[in-house]
Amino acid sequence: MKSFPSLYFTNLFLVGGTGLLTTYLALYLGQHEVSTFWIGLLTSCYYLGLLMGSKLGYHLIKSVGHIRTFGATTAVVTACVATHGISDNLYLWLVLRLIVGLGMMCNYMVLESWLNEQAAPEQRGRVFSFYMLTSYLGMVTGQLTLSHFPELGYAPLFLICIALSIGIVPISITRRIHPKPLKPIQVSILSYVKKVPQSLTAVLFAGIINGSFYGLAPTFASLSGFDAEQIALYMSATIFAGLLAQWPMGVISDKVRRSILLRTNAIAIGIISLFLFIFPISQPLSFVLTFLFGIFAFTLYPLSSALANSRVEDGDRVGVSSALLVAFGAGASLGSAVIAQFMEIFGHQALYASISVLTIFMFLILTRINAKQKAEQPEPSDYIAGTSDITSSPLAAALDPRIEEQTAQEQLLVVEDEYDEEADIIKEEKPEKEPV
Repeated sequence: MKSFPSLYFTNLFLVGGTGLLTTYLALYLGQHEVSTFWIGLLTSCYYLGLLMGSKLGYHLIKSVGHIRTFGATTAVVTACVATHGISDNLYLWLVLRLIVGLGMMCNYMVLESWLNEQAAPEQRGRVFSFYMLTSYLGMVTGQLTLSHFPELGYAPLFLICIALSIGIVPISITRRIHPKPLKPIQVSILSYVKKVPQSLTAVLFAGIINGSFYGLAPTFASLSGFDAEQIALYMSATIFAGLLAQWPMGVISDKVRRSILLRTNAIAIGIISLFLFIFPISQPLSFVLTFLFGIFAFTLYPLSSALANSRVEDGDRVGVSSALLVAFGAGASLGSAVIAQFMEIFGHQALYASISVLTIFMFLILTRINAKQKAEQPEPSDYIAGTSDITSSPLAAALDPRIEEQTAQEQLLVVEDEYDEEADIIKEEKPEKEPV
């Protein structure tokens, strides 16, 4: 964790600024009586940008490297934030949110690929845990900052630009060895539907639930009578609950089947959302309920990812992670727009009513998939014992993109020669059969 302070500080300012922007835009438009549908559409455009940004990120990192990519895309994101203060045109804001999503995906790819490449295998878990910790702290700090600007003027936009600009500094002056440029990969989400159907289903619903919360919960709280400070605390309590729940849920998932935990989370989210929909909103009750909501909603993705990675081989790790991100982004971009339309028609409480209904479908689909997978499980006699650790094979050298082709071929030839020598020795030691 001490090896990547520059990347951690960069992530802290980056997520803090963009988290503040999301809540600010929702409250600003609500204050000016803009339709909830437009607020949801802005959120959808952001997640659509995240969904589309992977190819752009790979191209930029491959072409100019990590630091230059981060500097360029963060500068574009900062310019988009400043443009919000120049014009109130909603069509322009939709484009700006799409561009911000594209830029943020590029930035996430820079940070996570850098950490993934240079973190030692035995420390990777702790490195990424601290990375997620800085993300949550950034989001909470951004929400709390907004509570000091109840008038929602241009000051929050200035603070966002300042945070993004400061975020460029640590990564630009880092003395760590720069990682190698990425090589583009082709990922087909359809190829993983049969391999990890439960994980992809849960992540799709997690995208709808979490994306809708980030984009529409400030509007829900505002229309429920909360002021700017109370809304900031409402959002912060939910995100902070997600932060606290990460480690305990990880411990529980090592002892209880993750497929069961996913269905349990769906039930818990559904019940809590139903309470938020039915009962009159009061501050103490709403803060307790949203805290519980954060515990179960923000652990859906980690549980789904852990379940997926336990079902695939090492060679599918990158592909399944990409497929999960695509499913999450698709759910977030689609769900925010649809639920916003429901809120426009049926009122602001339709947010949690929709989430409650969604969790019913989520539970039923996950239950059916789980039952189908159990029915298709082969008998014990159908299993063939064998090693699945490709790192013990000489093919690992040939498949590792960091190893030169000539070196890989030499390694394969050496192993082949050793195999031939062993075969000759066995042949010499084996007694010949006597003639009948």
